[in-house]
Amino acid sequence: MDTKLTLKLNQEIIERAKEYASDKKMSLSRIVEAYLQSLTNNKKDADFEISLFIKSLSTRTKIPADLDYKKEYSDHLLKKYK
Repeated sequence: MDTKLTLKLNQEIIERAKEYASDKKMSLSRIVEAYLQSLTNNKKDADFEISLFIKSLSTRTKIPADLDYKKEYSDHLLKKYK
């Protein structure tokens, strides 16, 4: 059963996260759900790997301005499906 959750976040982070979700053709809700699942999942080999961008949202780590998201995602898929 899905339940609505309201979060209070920094506006800049929300905008970047929406853009990221759009680029990945995923809903922001799905990304947040997967992140929370990974935090509470005891398995080391979780089904969904959290990207550098999403990790940076929680740790407030700055992402390099020249980071190529498409290349990172492509590399991730190549590694995943080897």
